[in-house]
Amino acid sequence: MKFVASQMSLTQWHSPLGVIYLACSPKGLTGLWFEDSAHRPDMQAWSKHTTPLHAQAIGQLSAYFSAELTTFSLPLDLDSGTNFQRAVWRALLELPYGTTASYGALSARIDRPRAVRAVGSAIGRNPLSIIVPCHRVVGADGSLTGYAGGLSRKTALLRLEGALAGGQD
Repeated sequence: MKFVASQMSLTQWHSPLGVIYLACSPKGLTGLWFEDSAHRPDMQAWSKHTTPLHAQAIGQLSAYFSAELTTFSLPLDLDSGTNFQRAVWRALLELPYGTTASYGALSARIDRPRAVRAVGSAIGRNPLSIIVPCHRVVGADGSLTGYAGGLSRKTALLRLEGALAGGQD
């Protein structure tokens, strides 16, 4: 993923699921990673300060974790991905709160029904976990498969949304 370090601002937030790093570019929120997420970029050269957009994102995430918000309304910058990745990420944004979809269904949604593995790879590289809801994608049989933030977090997010037995904790 390509991020221009001189344009990035970074803050961290202690969420109910652990430390989250939030990154902004001049165009919008460009990253949300858990402290131990797979595929997290090198953020050492990024400016460390909280912008108004960071504060807005933290407010919406707090409301989400309190089950008071089901749809995020933040300006997003998805420019770090390829055209294919951005198409997958935009399709993820269409998955409603409290629902799940299979990798195959997502592949069909972007008119690439045979690209299931490529879709899975693009989902794994999603830079905006939670907000671009890759946790809502499951295996064809409904099983929980890969999540860059860890399967325990995926389970917690789906339970919070009521998409898994156990409901809200």
